[in-house]
Amino acid sequence: MLEFGEVKNVEKSSSLTQETKEYYMQLALAEAKKAQAIGEVPIGAIVVLDGKVIGAGHNLREHDQDATAHAEMFAIRQACQNIESWRLERSQLFVTLEPCPMCSGAMQLARVEEVYFGAYDPKGGAAGSLMEILTDERFNHWSYVEGGILSTACGQLLTDFFRELRKKRKAAKKSPNPL
Repeated sequence: MLEFGEVKNVEKSSSLTQETKEYYMQLALAEAKKAQAIGEVPIGAIVVLDGKVIGAGHNLREHDQDATAHAEMFAIRQACQNIESWRLERSQLFVTLEPCPMCSGAMQLARVEEVYFGAYDPKGGAAGSLMEILTDERFNHWSYVEGGILSTACGQLLTDFFRELRKKRKAAKKSPNPL
C-alpha cells in the first residue's frame, strides 16, 4: 500500500513544484464542486499538458445513470478530443479521489505520464491503496503517481457530502408517508 506522501516508481519523477500541484488540484476541486451542486458524489478531475488544462470532468453517474461516468473518464475523453489523439503522453492528471481500477486503466491506456490525487480511497483505490495498476511495471506503460495533494480539502468535501446525504435519508425515513 502506498503510504501518505510516498512516491512510487523512483525512475519517474514529478515535473511540477508543490505549488503547481496544489494549484491544479484546486481546479480539480472546482470540478468536484460542480458535481456536488447537482447532487453527485463530489469528485473532479483535470488533465494538463504543457501547462494548459486540456480536459476537465466531474462525476455524473447518477445524472447519466452510467457506471462509467467518472470524473477521470470525462477529463480523459475531453483531453483526447482537444489534442486529437488518444495518446496523452507528457500529460498530468489531477483527481480529488484516488482513481478506481477502471479509471486507472483508462489513464494507463491513454499514456498519462503523471497522476496526482487528493484523498486516498482504501475501499476502491487502484493507485496504491488496494492495488497499483498505474505503477505496475509489467504493463507497457506506467505513470508517476503521487497521492495526498490537498488531501484534507479533498477528503473533507467527500465527508461532508456523505454526512449530508445520510442526514437527508434519515429525515426522509422519519417523515410520514402521504396516502
